[in-house]
Amino acid sequence: MSFKIAFIGAGSIGFTRGLLADILTVPEFHDIEVAFTDINPDNLRMVTQLCQRDIDENGLSIKIHATLDRREAFRDAKYVINCVRIGMLEAFATDVEIPLKYGVDQCVGDTLCIGGIMYGQRGIDAMLGFCKDIREVAAEGCILLNYSNPNAMVTWACNKYGGVPTYGLCHGVQHGHEQIAQALGRDKKDVDIICAGLNHQTWYISVKTDGVERTGELYEYMKKAEFAKDENIRLDVMKNFGYYSTESNGHLSEYLMWYRKRPEDMEQWINYSSWIQGETAGYLRVCKESRNWFETDFPNWLKEPAKEFIPEKRSTEHGSYIIESLETGRVYRGHFNVMNNGTITNLPDECVVEVPCYVDYNGISIPKVGDLPLGCAAICSQSVWVQKLAVEAAVHGDINLLYQAAMMDPLTGAICTPDEIRQMVDEMLVAGAEWLPQYKEEIERAKARLEHKTVPYRPVKGFTLKTKTVEEMAAEKEKYRALASAAAKEKVE
Repeated sequence: MSFKIAFIGAGSIGFTRGLLADILTVPEFHDIEVAFTDINPDNLRMVTQLCQRDIDENGLSIKIHATLDRREAFRDAKYVINCVRIGMLEAFATDVEIPLKYGVDQCVGDTLCIGGIMYGQRGIDAMLGFCKDIREVAAEGCILLNYSNPNAMVTWACNKYGGVPTYGLCHGVQHGHEQIAQALGRDKKDVDIICAGLNHQTWYISVKTDGVERTGELYEYMKKAEFAKDENIRLDVMKNFGYYSTESNGHLSEYLMWYRKRPEDMEQWINYSSWIQGETAGYLRVCKESRNWFETDFPNWLKEPAKEFIPEKRSTEHGSYIIESLETGRVYRGHFNVMNNGTITNLPDECVVEVPCYVDYNGISIPKVGDLPLGCAAICSQSVWVQKLAVEAAVHGDINLLYQAAMMDPLTGAICTPDEIRQMVDEMLVAGAEWLPQYKEEIERAKARLEHKTVPYRPVKGFTLKTKTVEEMAAEKEKYRALASAAAKEKVE
């Protein structure tokens, strides 16, 4: 087979390299065309060097076309894989550090809460530009596979306004599936699940072994599992709402109004065994460390063995399996982010839901899920309206919709008054001005308002670990090499 795949944000080095290896594990794909594009020439050079070496040492004749011109990369592409981070770590820092001055404490800040809303403003404007280029120069019917957060918002905007069929992909469902299997003492392949909801807020509404429904007894197994000590928020939500959620402790805590609103109570919900347990700005810290370490350690990556394109080394990321199924007809079942259109019947038709899908020669088929359990639907419904307000704000540069999205966000609204939220949004717009062209005029007005601040700060210190130096990381170099490989997404578009 010969077709073209383009990666945008290819400088997300560890992720791009792993996903390309997954794709080239498929025997039929050994003659495809591959293009990489990024705005960071150093990362583009490094990822191309690593991936080309992998290709060469696996005996394939593919030559990666690396370019800073995304239209050139997209030209005639049948698939575009997006993994950009608009604004890089400099913008990401504003998503979590400015809200701390107003008492809003986030662990990640890339999906919901005020950080996710503002990240969406940057990402959606850029993605609509990508979609325009795809429509103009890519192959007819080109499919966009989106890995960037906030996944639901970005996927929603691309489908509604971008004119490009877009599917949002995430690995949260697979990880929770593994936990459930572990708790039940079964192999993952022997535990059948149906997961449905919103990205990072998806619910395991059916869990079966040997054809027997286990959902009603699952909580008792989960709270006794070895990992339970690190999932106290997920288990608390499960106790109260009856179903396990896909997202890890730290992420889940910032999507809800209950766990991070009083600093004096947060210690009972977070721990420092890993940043994802809820550490304040934990993902930002890890990304900084990964970037610093990778820049130092890159020469050593080239000395390590190349990746092997063999089934045993293939990851569970959906992207390669989707492309394989569409091209070969081999059936694949996974959970993807798609426009709802009646799939979950008690959520709005116009939203992006994460649901089971089947892929083969005929395309991506989406079975009807029906109603979510009422409590799960209630949590998702609140998030859907935040997402809708944020999407429309980003597309139209509408500051009033942006204010409203932030006011309706569960955690932001639990902590801040409307006046505090408006001032915080103004401050974040000004800080992110270079990545928010749709708000150019509003940003000038925001600057004027900020000269006469009327709302005092109510800062919280947070629960943050110190960013380690390269010298400190060198003492645990294998650990940090693995982290950099998994999460090197910081110096991309």
